[in-house]
Amino acid sequence: MSVSLPILEGRGINLAYDPAMPVLADLDIALAPGEIVTVLGPSGVGKSSLLRVLGGLQRPSSGQVAFAGAPITDVHPRVAIAFQNPALLPWLSLERNVGFGLTFARQPKLSPEERRRRIDTAIRKVGLEHVRGRLPAALSGGMAQRTALARCLAREPLVLLLDEPFGALDEVTRGEMQRLLLSVVGELGTATLLITHDIDEALILSDRIVLIGGTPGREIGQWRVDLPQPREDRIAELGKIRIEIVQELHDAVKRH
Repeated sequence: MSVSLPILEGRGINLAYDPAMPVLADLDIALAPGEIVTVLGPSGVGKSSLLRVLGGLQRPSSGQVAFAGAPITDVHPRVAIAFQNPALLPWLSLERNVGFGLTFARQPKLSPEERRRRIDTAIRKVGLEHVRGRLPAALSGGMAQRTALARCLAREPLVLLLDEPFGALDEVTRGEMQRLLLSVVGELGTATLLITHDIDEALILSDRIVLIGGTPGREIGQWRVDLPQPREDRIAELGKIRIEIVQELHDAVKRH
């Protein structure tokens, strides 16, 4: 994992959709290049809201988000977001779904050749060259999620924000996607924030795990995971951290 300065950072994040119902309180979070940070917490504590704030989709009530040290208040072209629902456009082929968004106003202007290169590279990285012409209805769940990831990669992001992207997949496909994510981050050095409810997934993937809880949501624990990759068959070695996280989650639920 890189020890570089943060590429994306949230400082003192507070969020309230209604003044009487705060969602997030005094949250600080930072992502370094090549680092995977997982956010865990009970349902309803603002995990997805935090991701939306960091991605520029939601302005915080107070606090600041910075990209490479510069404050940002909107979506950033080098920050890509993926959700549990791949949200593929059903009338576009896989290839055209991957390229969708590259011509949007906030994206850098690309020549047709550069756009083609980005699409081809992204599809190759997720291993879908053989189905690039298929419509979404002809894709499996795993293929659809790979397409959503390729759509992110086509933007050549420095930051990936992932909101439970593997939550609806079966165990085997989920493992494949986890390995793909590790491969992509290892190759590209992309800073990654992952939201998940799965403690074992967090232990397998993360360099750091941040636990938030309460009403409003705030950080209640943080762990660094130093065991080298791959870790799929080494969950037992992470047992101490797992027990600590489970205990903190139980305490958080009681407080919530």
